[in-house]
Amino acid sequence: MTMGIDPKDLSEDDLFRELRQLHATRTETLMHGSDEALANHTTRSEELEQEYLRRHPARDVDPERLRAGARLR
Repeated sequence: MTMGIDPKDLSEDDLFRELRQLHATRTETLMHGSDEALANHTTRSEELEQEYLRRHPARDVDPERLRAGARLR
C-alpha cells in the first residue's frame, strides 16, 4: 500500500527530500509513534529506499562501510 505519491512518480529531488525527512523522523516515530504510525513509516521508508536502489543500482559504496573495510580499521 503506497501512502502519498508513488515513489516512481517522484522527481529525483523529491525522492531525496522524502528519504531525508523519513530518516530524520525515524527515531521519534519508533519511540513515540503508535504501532500504526511505525508500520506506516516502515512501509513508506521501504518503498522509497527500493525506488532509490532501482534508480541507482551502481551507487557509490564506501569500502569503509564493508565488512572487510571495518576489519582493516
